[in-house]
Amino acid sequence: MKIGVAGTVESNDCLITVEESDKVEIIIESIVMEFFGEQIKKVILDTLAELQIKTIKVTCNDKGALDYTIKSRLVTAIKRMEG
Repeated sequence: MKIGVAGTVESNDCLITVEESDKVEIIIESIVMEFFGEQIKKVILDTLAELQIKTIKVTCNDKGALDYTIKSRLVTAIKRMEG
């Protein structure tokens, strides 16, 4: 199974892990889940749609990352998984 990882668990960052899957599965752990959980999920889904990815498992361990950080970590993890 191919896996890709990007990011850290430092403050204002996120650790994204992606794995091969037969469906889209998103697991989010966040210190701001109550306030921004839906936005984090939207950023992940929008990024996957942009990349035309329909089957993947994404695990996001968020420590308060901004949208562009989440997106860049996700794209990098996917490239590492594919590479």
